[in-house]
Amino acid sequence: MKITDIRIFVTCPGRNFVTVKIYTDEGLTGVGDATLNGRELAVASYLKDHVAPCLIGRDALCSEDIWHYLYRGAYWRRGPVTMASIAGIDTALWDIRAKAAGMPLYQLLGGASRDRVLCYTHAQGTGISEAVVAVGARIDEGYLAIRAQVGIPGLPDIYGTGVSGLTNTASDNATPREEMWSTSKYLPRIPRLFEALRAAHGEEVHLLHDVHHRLSPIEAARLGKDLEPFRLFWLEDAVPAENQEGFRVVRQHTTTPLAVGEVFNTVWDAKLLIEEQLIDFIRTTCVHAGGPTALRRIMDFAGLHHVRTACHGAADMSPICLGANLHLDLWVPNFGIQEYSGYTEEMLSLFPHAWSFSGGYLHPGEAHGHGVDFDESHADEYPYQPAYLPVNRLEDGTLWHW
Repeated sequence: MKITDIRIFVTCPGRNFVTVKIYTDEGLTGVGDATLNGRELAVASYLKDHVAPCLIGRDALCSEDIWHYLYRGAYWRRGPVTMASIAGIDTALWDIRAKAAGMPLYQLLGGASRDRVLCYTHAQGTGISEAVVAVGARIDEGYLAIRAQVGIPGLPDIYGTGVSGLTNTASDNATPREEMWSTSKYLPRIPRLFEALRAAHGEEVHLLHDVHHRLSPIEAARLGKDLEPFRLFWLEDAVPAENQEGFRVVRQHTTTPLAVGEVFNTVWDAKLLIEEQLIDFIRTTCVHAGGPTALRRIMDFAGLHHVRTACHGAADMSPICLGANLHLDLWVPNFGIQEYSGYTEEMLSLFPHAWSFSGGYLHPGEAHGHGVDFDESHADEYPYQPAYLPVNRLEDGTLWHW
């Protein structure tokens, strides 16, 4: 089965997505997500100018060899642009392979290890009382696990407390919005949030929290220890993970479970964290880690070290990536949880999907392939809109981690 064409679409049905569509001489097509939030055009150019021309005429069923051709064969390896590009191709090829086999992707991976996939969603508030109400609303919607965020008094809205993450984030001239951060104001605030949440909603609901890489190891250790009475499902991205050894300090001081990895591109970004069991959940996702070929190896490696999976699932990846993640979630033995922030109706109309949500769980569906398609006939209705993720500064103006 030969690859005859590869087309790249950059669309904005409320948020920018990069979609790869591979065509074959047997009429089967596959789609993949190659979105890199805020750098979409860089990935699109990498694919159009450097990747697609090299793959025309190759066997679409030789996805393993193609993956290594794109990774090992490139002298400049890794990095978010390269790995998002590989992910788009790899996910589309797995889609074709499963369609050719006449089965859903999870069956091709080895079959289901569970009946359904536990997921968590987001709730937030400017104040604690508002966040308590927001979590309650999510419980009423059927969610069993909820990530809770709250604003910090004296600071403007920041990530996870202000505007919805479902749409593009940029100022009027498409430059990054600047947010403000104060660790000293944040640290005493978060335990009070979860004390109020437990008092209002009890012990049954799974509660999670995202620090977004903003603390030092000892600050994260202090927060984890302060949160222990409220038994969080996890504390996410407590410190920047470039220095993996920093998690040793956090681990030595708290039993609050730790999650990290949504910005990781390869297993090398998490090798020490997993080997030394410094984390409890690995959050790599198909679109950022090089597609199903690479992600399933990260998942297997994590399983050897008592680390469970927890794929990133915010709206900065398209419904295609979520669909692929769900097939891996249903298959992988050491599954933990799947993030699910939802999509707008515009997004879902452009990306018809077989996955479904019910009672706090997701299922990828039984459609052949990964179960998500791309309606290219409507792609021109959603042209690319320049947008960026925010940047972050301390109160004195110092640029900080966002």
